[in-house]
Amino acid sequence: MKTKRFTLIALAAAGMLALAACSGGGPGSTSTPVAKPTFAAGTTMAKLAEAGKITIGTKFDQPLFGLVGPTGKPEGFDVEIGTLIASKLGISADNIEWKEAVSANREPFIQNGDVDIVIATYTINDKRKAVVSFAGPYYTAGQSILVKADNTSIKSEKDLVGQPVCSVTGSTPASKLTEIGAKPLLTDTYSNCLEPLRNGQAVAVSTDNVILAGLAAQNEGEFKLVGKPFTTEPYGIGLKKDDTEFRNFINDVLEKSYSDGSYKKAWEGTAGKVLDYVEPPAVDRY
Repeated sequence: MKTKRFTLIALAAAGMLALAACSGGGPGSTSTPVAKPTFAAGTTMAKLAEAGKITIGTKFDQPLFGLVGPTGKPEGFDVEIGTLIASKLGISADNIEWKEAVSANREPFIQNGDVDIVIATYTINDKRKAVVSFAGPYYTAGQSILVKADNTSIKSEKDLVGQPVCSVTGSTPASKLTEIGAKPLLTDTYSNCLEPLRNGQAVAVSTDNVILAGLAAQNEGEFKLVGKPFTTEPYGIGLKKDDTEFRNFINDVLEKSYSDGSYKKAWEGTAGKVLDYVEPPAVDRY
């Protein structure tokens, strides 16, 4: 994923304001609920449609994807995708309960029924697929590196070997840091990595490039991204293990959004204020 040719920092203030103010950037902005949809009895879709509400886990501290804004509700691309799915169940944005899902609690939230789905920069991998199911992917990110703006010594993941690098407990980036020989300094949210980076406790923060781009935009002039992404991170929508009907429904919603323009509208109103648009990946109907 490449940033736009104009500088990320120059766009930071305008981009963050747009997340709150732009017609494409707030909860409910991309979708109108379907009037009285019908589903097969006993399916998750029928239960949610009848209840008229859904609980969605997402990040609350991820600029561009899931960040609690001036409204007190999360805003960003993941939030828009969740709102889109809810609308196809006949559920309005006002009837979505947003629950903060940090990296470490996403699987337990799904397994315990605390949420109906999780949309939270959630990488699909085989370990997670053993305990939950995934719709999507709906976006592909890549692990990258954030350093202080004046750092000239770190240029790629090779420079992280033996170094303290901040990431998040339960995340795929944290596992990758161990794999490449870095010394992970772990916390619960990526925003909590910024102070250790500022004070020198960590030399870098490492996670998906889109997350780091948002943090850089939110903290003008303090940080920069270096190197090229060194992993592939397909973002999926987590749901109960083996709920095939619900999984297929969400995949259908995603594919329809690709063709009718609602996916691109959701991107351009949120993350697209800072990052280039790329065509979404094909969903995996495993």
